[in-house]
Order: sequence, then structure tokens, then C-alpha cells
Amino acid sequence: MNTFDALSLFSGGLDSILASKLMQSLGHKVLGLHFVSPFFGKPEQVPEWEREYGIPITTIDVGQEFVDLMAAFPPHGFGKVLNPCVDCKILMLRRAKKLLPVYGASYIISGEVLGQRPMSQRADTLNIIRNDADVREVLLRPLSAGLLPVTPMEESGLIDRAKLRSLVGRGRKGQYALAKELGVTKIPTQAGGCRLGERESARRYWPIMRTFPKPLAPYFDLANVGRQLWRREADTVTGHWMVMGRDHRDNQKLLKLVSPEQYVLELKSFPGPSAVGVPIPGLNWTDEILAEAAACLASFSPKARMHEDAVEVSIERHGEERIISVRPDRPHGFEDNLTWPQTRAQQKIWERTLDEI
Repeated sequence: MNTFDALSLFSGGLDSILASKLMQSLGHKVLGLHFVSPFFGKPEQVPEWEREYGIPITTIDVGQEFVDLMAAFPPHGFGKVLNPCVDCKILMLRRAKKLLPVYGASYIISGEVLGQRPMSQRADTLNIIRNDADVREVLLRPLSAGLLPVTPMEESGLIDRAKLRSLVGRGRKGQYALAKELGVTKIPTQAGGCRLGERESARRYWPIMRTFPKPLAPYFDLANVGRQLWRREADTVTGHWMVMGRDHRDNQKLLKLVSPEQYVLELKSFPGPSAVGVPIPGLNWTDEILAEAAACLASFSPKARMHEDAVEVSIERHGEERIISVRPDRPHGFEDNLTWPQTRAQQKIWERTLDEI
């Protein structure tokens, strides 16, 4: 295995690129760590990043760790949506620290810029992240190092502090100037890289977090695809969850994500969506509920609705298939998941309840 001087938290955003390239320009051998989960990460872009920026990168899956963090309620809370930014960075730094001896590296690089983000990049928050992750002795933030306390790497002479930067605030002029200096010509677009900061994604994830006793990372991969439908009785979510494709591409994605214990529903004789029914431990999908799910599926097929008679739906689980006949216009209890205001209201109640414990 190749050895490196430093491990860099590499998101693919401009700051992580610049932090890595800056240390490379000072003669340090850098390996990028690209963390992935159902909520963030673009592993398919790693080969392109390696070619474009000349930085070797390895992908680190933290999906289940991150889901466990979310389900237990992040110690430092959420941002404006469902984004635990402070605890996210702590998790990544802890994992990076464990990997230092694996790659023979002596320190960690982070592209944080002092004052750039109101929640996670204030001076006091940067200190909390560093201390809670237990990386005081190995963490370097080269883009704002001139404004931060001297690190052991600088004190020892391993890194020349005079060659680090003092970027601050939300402006990007300093980053663009540094990019030009380092020969970085392909500037990634400035956009949020985490779905947990998006309201539409948060309302997809919330019922999973509150319904499953132990949410698993693959559930959230499913939540990123197609329509999210939950069965309701008397305005209460029962826990019967069905994911339905919106188009052929969604259908293909769903069928790649399905696991043997889940139900796969498809129309037999008409074009239409595919759907996946996800069982919750201790909650059965009865024949009646499966028939409702099949009727819901058929109702999203225009040609099945035009048939004006019962249609056949295939239901497969554990490799065994059964065929049932349903009418596309049959009443069913599956509805869209909660709106964002409803989701936010429930989240606030959850937070208050935890505060009282």
C-alpha cells in the first residue's frame, strides 16, 4: 500500500480541492478521503477528480455510522433542516484519524474556512469539532491556518506556517485567487452537497427515522428514488412504506436496491411503475394491505386505468411470485409523505422531548 504524509477530507468542493492542492504544492504527499452515505458523496466522480486535480482519492463509506448518529439524535443538534453539520465533521475526522496509521500519514487536512458557514465554521465551533473528534494534535486547516492557533505540525517544522493562508468569511475571492495560483482551472459549482440540508429530502427521510426501530442505510438509498408513499389510517402513519418509480430510470434504480425480504410489485400486462414495499420489524403486510398496495401501483398506470376492469399485479418476495387481481380505481390508504411544515413540526416535538429526558 502507498504511504502518504496527510489524509485530506475531500468532498469535491472547491475548498477541499484547494486545501489538498496547497499542501501538495508544499511537497506533501496527500491522499483524499471521499466520504459517502445515502445523504452525501459522489463516488462516481472520483476518477474524474483524480485526473483533473492530480490527487489520489479513496472512497470511505460511513452510511450506517451516519444513520446511527441521526437516529440517536446528534449531540450538537440539527441545522435549518435535518443537517447535523457539526457532528458530521466530527464523525469524518474521527474516521480519518483511525486511518492515519493505515496509510502511514501523520496529519489530517480539512478545507474549512473560518466564518464561511454560520453553524459549523465559527471559531468556537471549529474548536468544538477539533476537541470532540480528538484531533487537536493532527488536524490542519490550511486555508485559514494563519487565523487559527498554531498546530503541532507547524511547531515541529513539518509545515511552514508562513506558506499557509488566512482566508475568512463567506466571500470567494480569496479561493479564486488561490485556485489561479495553484493552477486549478476547473472550478466546481458552489452548491450544497448534502441532501440533509434540502427540505424535499428531509421529508423523505423523516418517517424512516421515526418508524423503524433501527433504521438501516439502504432504506435511505430507497428514499432517494421515486415517490414515497406511506399507508395511513385515521391520519396516522401505519408504518407500511412503499417506494414507487416515476419513470423507467427510477424503476431500474429501485430494482437494483431491493433486498430479498422486500416486496417487488409490477403490473403484468400494462406499462407502469415498479414499486418496493419495505417491511418494518413486527409489522406484517397482510393480504389486504398487499392488495391496497397493488391497487395503488395500478392507479399510477394510465393504460391500466383506461382498462376499466381488474388488472394483474405481480408481487415477488424471497424469490417467490404471486399474482393478484385488483382494480386501479380501488380505494387504498397509501399517500404521499408529510409536507415540510408537518415534518418540521414533528422534528421540533422530537427535539423538545429529548431535551426533557
